[in-house]
Amino acid sequence: MFRPDPEECYSLVADGPRRPGNTGRGTALVDEIIDFHVHIFPPEIAARREAVFDRDRYFAWLYGRRSARLAAAEDLVAALDGAGIRAAVAMNFGWSDPELCRRTNDYLLDAARRFPGRIYPCVMVPFGDPDLAVAELERAARAGAVGLGEIMPDGQGIDLDYPESLGPILSTAARLGLFVVVHASEPVGHRYPGKGTVWPHRLERLYGSFPDVRFVFAHLGGGLPFYGLMPEVKAALRNVWFDTAALPFLYEPEAVRIAAEIVGPERLLFGTDFPLINYGRMFNYLERAGFSPAGEAPELKPFFAGNARRLLRLGGPG
Repeated sequence: MFRPDPEECYSLVADGPRRPGNTGRGTALVDEIIDFHVHIFPPEIAARREAVFDRDRYFAWLYGRRSARLAAAEDLVAALDGAGIRAAVAMNFGWSDPELCRRTNDYLLDAARRFPGRIYPCVMVPFGDPDLAVAELERAARAGAVGLGEIMPDGQGIDLDYPESLGPILSTAARLGLFVVVHASEPVGHRYPGKGTVWPHRLERLYGSFPDVRFVFAHLGGGLPFYGLMPEVKAALRNVWFDTAALPFLYEPEAVRIAAEIVGPERLLFGTDFPLINYGRMFNYLERAGFSPAGEAPELKPFFAGNARRLLRLGGPG
């Protein structure tokens, strides 16, 4: 979860035309798009967010201003339809309160049932109580969860310098076939609310401690793909993927192309951080990187949907 200054926030729907190539694509290879990083919240939290501020100070810090948008499942599906996008992977917030975890998990799981094939739910667990967290993860998996996330270590009191403490929860995720999405940030550059200290060296400790867990590191993993020029780093990323959520706030568009060249396009996932960034802006950004859905390059199909399908275990074309 990335949170910019309020004047940089955009509307829920795509500005301008639908995604490039939505009609008349010609020889374009991309025939579907899956957004791997969006956020939705129960309407009662969106309407009265202040009611949970005392129970989660991190949520209050990130969403204390009304300009910080909260979207419901219906908002998301309307935006997907408007942009010509097939489906989205919906993240939960990094709650610490067990009741908030369960309540919002139930909302995400219900949204997936109401919009089958359009919303794939990730859930959250209370990391401060490993036994309760494991039980909640098992419950959510039985109800249709596909992943655990978006974990926000700085807001949840998770010390990635000692990732072994996460063993019971992450090993359960692996056993249940769930991937794990972790917020990541850059160790340099401008500051912003929610940036935190989940830097590449800490992510290296995390995936090195749990090589069987399928990790998705958000926001291009805080720049971790660029360290893939080190052979030992690239070799260790066999179970790691990176999404492009909120990248227009972080990097020049060339970062996407360079990351794909270093770690391979099979490691990248199209993600927006909706409703933070609308689809019109995201497609314009990616087009400048040579990643337009209307393009013909072979890496476009896995980036926009194939890699997501594999992580979601949907089968079909990659």
